Amino acid sequence: MAGEIPDLEAEVRTGTGKGAARQARREHLVPGIVYGGGADPLPVNFKYNYLIAKLKAGRFLSTLFNLKVEGQEDVRVICRGVQRDVVKGLPTHVDLMRLRRTSRINLFIPVEFINADKCVGIKRGGTLTVVRPEVELNVLAGEIPEKLVVDLEGRKIGETITISAISLPEGTKPTIDRDFVIANIAAPRALAAADDDEETEVATEE
Repeated sequence: MAGEIPDLEAEVRTGTGKGAARQARREHLVPGIVYGGGADPLPVNFKYNYLIAKLKAGRFLSTLFNLKVEGQEDVRVICRGVQRDVVKGLPTHVDLMRLRRTSRINLFIPVEFINADKCVGIKRGGTLTVVRPEVELNVLAGEIPEKLVVDLEGRKIGETITISAISLPEGTKPTIDRDFVIANIAAPRALAAADDDEETEVATEE
């Protein structure tokens, strides 16, 4: 299961409505709202530079966060929208949704490849070509896998590794409804070039 959920820090926003939101922006804060989870909506503010750094880190809309607000209990949230200035594209408001452990969400989970030193194809000069370094899964908020593991031991040149070859936690499923490719063991360039030359010669003879 996921080892560590990243923190997302905010502060309670006093007052509601457009006036309070405009005041927050004048103070270099980005207003937001936390809703759902059977609790009342909570107006919050984010420090502008802090939020920009989080957004630039990527996957902000598909990352499960541990929201920390002074005076409030920590809660798991996922972003459901970032409103931006139409001219500058800078964030002007953030919508966060609280999640129960039984809530289902889509998240990108990284793929880890192990036993490369025992991979027959790599030992013979092949190259591991990673098509998907991470996979989007539909998971329970309380049962998020930290990573997906692909065992390369014994795999040969030309082998393709698909999502069906990976053991997924119970209740977890890919968001793509087909057996898509995760990686493959590509042939060495010299071998691939030789095969191409051989095919050319056969075609010429014919």
